[in-house]
Amino acid sequence: MKEGTTRERILDAAEAIMLQESFHSVGLNRILAAVKVPKGSFYHYFESKEQFGVEMLKHYVANATAYKTRILLSTSPEEDPLQRLLTFFETGVAKCQELQGRCPCLLVKLTSEVADFSEPMRKVLADANRNVIGIFERLLREGIAKKGISDRVDPAIMAAVIQDLWSGALQRAATQRDTTPLRQAINFLRVELAPA
Repeated sequence: MKEGTTRERILDAAEAIMLQESFHSVGLNRILAAVKVPKGSFYHYFESKEQFGVEMLKHYVANATAYKTRILLSTSPEEDPLQRLLTFFETGVAKCQELQGRCPCLLVKLTSEVADFSEPMRKVLADANRNVIGIFERLLREGIAKKGISDRVDPAIMAAVIQDLWSGALQRAATQRDTTPLRQAINFLRVELAPA
């Protein structure tokens, strides 16, 4: 088996397990057992659990960024940028329901846990937030240009507000085990972004 394949399997398994639990509560043995890899092999791919955490977050961010870019910045199949955004968030509601109210985003879930614990992991999280905000900003600019999003909106400011609003709604939804905060966020954005 190629090195990249085993490494990817370890990272994928860790993401799935940590969405259910937490970075600190999940031992390496649990992750390695899930992919049937001996512990000695783990250190062939990662120097430490912290470095593994950095690589896991980078892996997750790369996949999430590619997904968000494809869904939010592509005019196919949805031409309307505002509808793309709202549909994207509706998909998040469905994922949260599928996880029985648990947070479907590894970045939101791990931010408060690891940001003070590991500076390298914090930097990956900060870069991920900047990337997402950049995607939202591009989407807003497209929507304003197409007159499908209000021209009262400042794309740079609103992009950060959207990221903060959704992250906070995800945290509250996970705490309450209820998707109402997510639906409230979507309704707020529908009203605030709609052209006059």
